[in-house]
Amino acid sequence: MAEKRTIARPYAQALFNLASDQGELVHWSQMLALAAAVASDPQLVQLADDPRLSRTELGEFFVAICGDGLDPQGVNLIRLLIENQRLLLLPEIATLYEEAKAAAEQTVHAEVTAAVALSEAQQQAMGAALKQRFGHEVSIECRVDPALLGGAVIRAGDMVIDGSVASRLERMRQQMLQ
Repeated sequence: MAEKRTIARPYAQALFNLASDQGELVHWSQMLALAAAVASDPQLVQLADDPRLSRTELGEFFVAICGDGLDPQGVNLIRLLIENQRLLLLPEIATLYEEAKAAAEQTVHAEVTAAVALSEAQQQAMGAALKQRFGHEVSIECRVDPALLGGAVIRAGDMVIDGSVASRLERMRQQMLQ
């Protein structure tokens, strides 16, 4: 079977083009985030695979869960994805949409995982360094993972910068075993 991202890409690109033409990038971003969260729920995944549930019933159930978070075009998207048996691709579609949106807005989203919480000054310094490296505005999302022991891991797009102590120790261990 083809990779999920490969299948999701045309949907994400079509949605990005539609949202861009309508000037509704943020609105579609919000709808896709909600729909992706619902589609990621383990109970919904199980329900989507239940052959006793018709596509229409699944669509009505999904739309009811999303409530007012979907406009009529969002509802049509859900119905289309269900009809094409692609509903569970919503998380990948949302991710690819956000990547296209960030590229259009010339921003990069960076996820920084550190051993301890970063101060505001550290976040600003990291943002400035990443802005210089990428040549675009950078939005930073910080997480804490004490298992890193020290340092940080930065994920921005397809790039990963692993400056964690845990990673350095693992590399040293591998070198000693050779």
